[in-house]
Parts: sequence; structure tokens; C-alpha cells
Amino acid sequence: MKRYEHGLVLGKFYPPHAGHHHLVRTAEDRCERVTVLVCGAPVESIPLEDRVNWMRETHPYADVVGAVDDIPVDLTDNAVWDAHMAVFRPAVPGRVDAVFTSESYGEELARRFGAEPVCVDPDRTVFPVSGTAVRKAPVGCWDFLERPVRAALTRRVVVLGAESTGTTTMARALTEHFQRRGGVWAQTRCVPEYGRTYSERKLGSLRATWPDARWEGVEFSADDFPRIARKQQGMENAAARATSPVLFCDTDAFATTIWHERYLGGSHPEVAEIAALGRQHLWLLTDHEDVPFEDDGLRGGAELRPWMTGRFHAELTRTGRPFLMLGGRHQERLATAVAAVDSLLAEGWHFTDPLPELR
Repeated sequence: MKRYEHGLVLGKFYPPHAGHHHLVRTAEDRCERVTVLVCGAPVESIPLEDRVNWMRETHPYADVVGAVDDIPVDLTDNAVWDAHMAVFRPAVPGRVDAVFTSESYGEELARRFGAEPVCVDPDRTVFPVSGTAVRKAPVGCWDFLERPVRAALTRRVVVLGAESTGTTTMARALTEHFQRRGGVWAQTRCVPEYGRTYSERKLGSLRATWPDARWEGVEFSADDFPRIARKQQGMENAAARATSPVLFCDTDAFATTIWHERYLGGSHPEVAEIAALGRQHLWLLTDHEDVPFEDDGLRGGAELRPWMTGRFHAELTRTGRPFLMLGGRHQERLATAVAAVDSLLAEGWHFTDPLPELR
């Protein structure tokens, strides 16, 4: 099999999928070095920078570069070809020995680079997927997507609420419900509440000095809540890379803003900034009504629950976050939550169309 010094792979990668990665890996197997040129237009709903970063993560040994190409495609028009090459050439200025594509334009593209065309799986038999198919139905193409793309497309659902209102029970129940659907949904994951782990450690540290210490003796500082928010968000982002098209979160950084208010009063700007970086899509607020208060040794008094529920509701409303209140018994709440998540998934992902091909 012929080898080359410098290979080129060019595409929109809108978004990247297994077929794209097969193309790049084939080029890497046959070339000393490979350049991947990611071309994006402003009309497309996935930023060019994101696609470049995703390809760099997946192909760390390739030279991945990006270029803005907002010229419509017309494979029969020489002037249009020249305009595209005026974008491609500055992005890949050196000599190119081989151009690897799965597209019909591969021969002409290679000729214009003065390179040899290498056609790879044009019929998509190795990986039966395309960018069009992914944009139309991401769920059906989920197994063809790498971890960074999954993280960007995963629908994140947060369960939050006052103490002892069933948030953890609900987050786990939703996760198990979707896992039982099988197929791609079997990968559904749940992000646990890091604040509880943090609280257990604080109480444990206090008991190392005072063995009889109780939760009432634990004190929080302003530094605690940014730590909790950052860790919670980090855990969420990591889980989104390995889940099904939906991820359930037992609280989030936004909820941490309310817990700061609960323990220290007022808001914390750093926690608010962390929460603003979140990529959640739906919040499910568990009502304190119809749920008996259970003191597990890490909770305040039951009298605070109405206030907490009210604060969550008020801030979710004020900040424009889409949310639903879950009330009634557990099975009623679960049915309401499942319907809300199914509705979220049914909305789809709403990718904008790429620039049209004129012929």
C-alpha cells in the first residue's frame, strides 16, 4: 500500500462522526503527517471552534486547523472552486501529497492541491452514517459519536429541591426508567450530589476532634460553595461524555446558589458565574408537600423546606430556566417527570442547515 509524506482530510465535520474519524485514521495509517482542515460557515449552529476542538481531542496526532468557508458549493463552476481554494490554501500552505475523501469531489480537490486522490469507503459501508443523518436524528446515530460530541448534544435534566423532598430518589428513578428502555438508553447515567459528599467530610472532620459532634455544629465558609459548584459541574460534564442522549443530575451549580443563601445568606458571585456556564436543559423541582421529613444526620429542620422550595421556584422563574414542579406521591411525580423528559427529547436538536450545494 502506497505511503505519503503529507495527507489532507477536509470537511465540515458538522458534527464529527465515526465516518469522519475513519477517514482521518486511514490517512494517519498511510501518511507521515496529516492535516485536518475543518471548514465552517457562520450560518451553521455548531461553532467552528467547537468542531476544531472536538477533532483535536479525537485525533491528537493530526494537525487540525479551522477556516471560515461561507461559499456555496458548486462542483461545476470553476470560479466557485477558485474561491474555495482561496480559503483552503492559506489554511494548508505547504505541499500536500494525498487528499483523503469519501466524496465525489475528491479527485478535483486533489488535483487543485497537486496531490493524489485517495477514496475511502465512498458507500459508507464501514460506518453507515453521515452528517446529515446525525443532524436529523442524533439519537439514532449516538453510537457513531465520540465523547466530546456526546457531551455537547446530551440533554441534561436536573432534579433539585429542599432537603428530604425526594430529589435523589427521583434522579435515580428517572435514570433507571430510561436504562430499562434498552439500546442506546441503557447508557443513561446519573450525576450524584457532590454537596452531600462534601458535607459528610466536613462532619467527619469535626468528629475527628469532637466525636459527639452533630450536624448543627458544622460551619460553612464562603469558600466552600464555589468548591462544591465547580466539582458538581465537573462531574456533570464528565458524565455527559459517556451517557445516553439524556443525563440526570441530582442538583447542579445553580442549586448551589440557593444553598449558599440558605447557609450564609445572600448570593455568591463566583457560584453564580459557575452556574451561568451550565448547559442544562430542564429542571425538575420536587415539592416538599406529600413527602415526610426524614433527618438522616445531615439535614436542617423541616420548617425550612417551604422557604427553600419557594426560593428555588422564584429563582428558576426569575432566571428564565425551564422547569416543572413535581408534586404528589412518588409514582405520580415519576410519571410527570418522564413525560416532561420525553417532551424535551421530542423537541429535537434544531441544527441549522449548511450552505446549499448549487448542483
